[in-house]
Amino acid sequence: MHRTEDTTWLLISRLSYAGLAPFVLLAFLLWLVDAELHPFIALAMAGYGAVIVSFLGGIHWGIGFRNAITSHNAPPVHFVWGVIAPLLAWVAIMMPAFAGLPLLGAILIACYVMDRRTWPAAGLGAWLTLRLHLTIVSSLSCFFAAGAT
Repeated sequence: MHRTEDTTWLLISRLSYAGLAPFVLLAFLLWLVDAELHPFIALAMAGYGAVIVSFLGGIHWGIGFRNAITSHNAPPVHFVWGVIAPLLAWVAIMMPAFAGLPLLGAILIACYVMDRRTWPAAGLGAWLTLRLHLTIVSSLSCFFAAGAT
């Protein structure tokens, strides 16, 4: 790797791991606060999870557009998944927390599975270890939080 690639990798890794803080903090907070605050904290967590799922879907749109421009061959899966994942997350945030948070955890896992199937062909296979770490912590946080609701 070149020096620039090392710096970029470090920045992306740090920002990615920092992005786990709301998942972990809100999950623990649900176990620590009075039950009357649960709806607000659960909604904050579900909203954050839905934003992350939408971001992950957006990555697929970016891959699809890049492929369409560079090779005129964009597999439709990128565009389809880029819409399906956020729609599923939207459904999850409208559900009661005890059901919506586990659904978000499952959607985060599904996003990783889809990335694992499609990213190597897009030249992004090197990022899958980081993605796995992020998926484990974020999805487990959703499951853990659901247990408090």
